[in-house]
Amino acid sequence: MCTGYSTPVYSHAGRGRFRDVYEPAEDSFLLIDALEIDAQRLQLMSCTDVNPAAAQCTEKTASCNNVSLQPVITDLVECLLSRLSGKVDVLLFNPPYVVTPSEEVGSRGIEAAWAGGKRGREVTDRFLPLVPQLLSPKGLFYLITVAENDPDEIINLLGKHGLKGESCLSTRAGNERLSVLRFHRSQT
Repeated sequence: MCTGYSTPVYSHAGRGRFRDVYEPAEDSFLLIDALEIDAQRLQLMSCTDVNPAAAQCTEKTASCNNVSLQPVITDLVECLLSRLSGKVDVLLFNPPYVVTPSEEVGSRGIEAAWAGGKRGREVTDRFLPLVPQLLSPKGLFYLITVAENDPDEIINLLGKHGLKGESCLSTRAGNERLSVLRFHRSQT
């Protein structure tokens, strides 16, 4: 595992004007670990969020860590889809994956960070059909899941759309079994 990277500064998350932002936890750090492993394959990053406070917090986190990015406030990639079609080299998705009642899905506040609805997949299932359209020919897609999301089913589903997937990193966080799934276009 790559150990040349320090933990990003994020002490402002979950406090003060960012109190309604989900503070990074095991899922965030697992995704960072997976990205560190693939660091040489990755270049520039940008981000979107449905929660305006989370987008501002991300911008502050980037600034604290000498990274330049401009978060876009949007539902998934709604306002960017036509511009990004076939051009995304690295796509990261840490969705709300916790199994909750469907009524909790769709918030624009802190609940949007975890409320995944039925099987914890309601938001993920809205996004997955967009992934093959977004990825460039050499694109990589990273997705955080828990066991209740049925990661094998997600791998099979995207496989039917020309993407090869695998679980590249897993860990246990409390009673959750977290996995980072990594996808790329199948070589035909």
